[in-house]
Amino acid sequence: MKKITYIILFLAFLSSNGFAQEIQFDKQASVDQGYLKPQESANLLPMNELDVETGYALYQAEINLSVENPLLRLENVRDYAVVFLDDKLQGTLADQHKQLALKAGLGKHKLQIFVENIGRITYGPEILDNSRGLFGSITLGQDEIEDWMITPIRIKNLEVSKLLFEQKKVSALPCFFKAEFNISQPSAYYLDISGWGMGEIWMNGTYVGAYWEEEKQQSIQIPSEVLKTGKNEIVVFELKNLEQKNMKLSKQAVFR
Repeated sequence: MKKITYIILFLAFLSSNGFAQEIQFDKQASVDQGYLKPQESANLLPMNELDVETGYALYQAEINLSVENPLLRLENVRDYAVVFLDDKLQGTLADQHKQLALKAGLGKHKLQIFVENIGRITYGPEILDNSRGLFGSITLGQDEIEDWMITPIRIKNLEVSKLLFEQKKVSALPCFFKAEFNISQPSAYYLDISGWGMGEIWMNGTYVGAYWEEEKQQSIQIPSEVLKTGKNEIVVFELKNLEQKNMKLSKQAVFR
């Protein structure tokens, strides 16, 4: 009897001190399930002209490299972009960092830039400079890139219950991940997103928040009312750190 009591007390101690429950992701869905109608354009178009107030868009173009490892330069990036070449991650761009050396040889390649528009400015001196997405010039070495296919992506208001998931494999492009886990008693938790890059999270079909690896806090608070006794389902949209396999539920917030 004493041994059982000690075990119960030990488990209670672990729980009160942030004992983490691991969530293992085993399914994924392609990002193209959120694609809306694409638009062709000779030049870059800001999201304002695509009727995207907040959210994501894909800018895609075919390029022909005459030199190896050229420098990609963007005039405007609002607010965050992830660059892929032939389905391989090249790096990220932001308004404070507008150039990136591509790792590529000579010849034709597929350039894809996924951009998140965090939201429009509604006050202050920058209210008139409110374009979002990619706009202005974009060059590769000395040449300007033209002939774009620009696709808005429905993410935050997507009905994740309608996504078609498959057994998880390492995705080459941004995608949705899904996992199921069990809890015995719903209560407020923190979801530890350490190691993930940038994305959105739904718990049991309810949107619970966004995350970014550059933020000091590396956890999202999960209200008890969105959890259920027994089986629960989590869906994550991830932009760049696609090798990640798990998250953790904890009683404590996580900071870098």
